[in-house]
Amino acid sequence: MMEDYVEITTRPIRADEIVGRLASPKIGAVATFVGTVRGIEADERIDHLEYEAYQEMAIAELRRICSEVKARWRTIQGIAIVHRIGSVPVGEAAVVIGVTAAHRPEVFDALRYAIDRLKETVPIWKKGGGRWISED
Repeated sequence: MMEDYVEITTRPIRADEIVGRLASPKIGAVATFVGTVRGIEADERIDHLEYEAYQEMAIAELRRICSEVKARWRTIQGIAIVHRIGSVPVGEAAVVIGVTAAHRPEVFDALRYAIDRLKETVPIWKKGGGRWISED
């Protein structure tokens, strides 16, 4: 199995770089999720979101999610989860998750599980239009 990759960053996230971290001759399926900043939050136009994180805990939780995914779906080869913090403009990626396996059947379920768990348990918060926004 591949080593998982997790990161909290202030830099723009490029999905192709995340997928590249997961490259291996053993995989035949890569599923990615790219969560971008929308231009409207709660019926209000915005031009960016501000993300904050309790970084040490967030990294630990992201690693735990990777372990959960691999325990639940034994065919998963590698997982990468990168979340951006700071000011993220509309249209740019706030989170990218990549999941790999030899074949495709479980990568989609594993990917959905990873993003849902991230939203539920990782201490990352977002603010837009001057107020904190609940995750959806």
